[in-house]
Amino acid sequence: MNDSRLVYSTETGRICSECGRPVSACRCKKEKAGKTDKQPVGYPRDGTIRIQREVKGRKGKTVTAVFGVPLENGELQKFAAMLKRRCGAGGSVVDGVIVIQGDHRQTLLDELKKHGYTAKLAGG
Repeated sequence: MNDSRLVYSTETGRICSECGRPVSACRCKKEKAGKTDKQPVGYPRDGTIRIQREVKGRKGKTVTAVFGVPLENGELQKFAAMLKRRCGAGGSVVDGVIVIQGDHRQTLLDELKKHGYTAKLAGG
């Protein structure tokens, strides 16, 4: 059985199926992650940041999503942390979208405009 491939090793754990290295040392996944565009599908890339209130799929909990912030991952994490402190709420960055717990649309709009971004409220 020469065409078999290793998928797990007790020494290193999971093995990448593409490069054969341990997942923690995998290069191919990191290269692909760097090449993909992290903008969410359905929003134009016109330089305008959109702030939207979301409830669906969150067990009735309201969150405020910020789409289209033109920052890389590390800077986006720092910017999200600053916005979360400003709102006094928790949140995260998921696929290039800043998600903040609660309805903070107006606070975020004012804060983004204060930082010089073009921002608007989206959705209903």
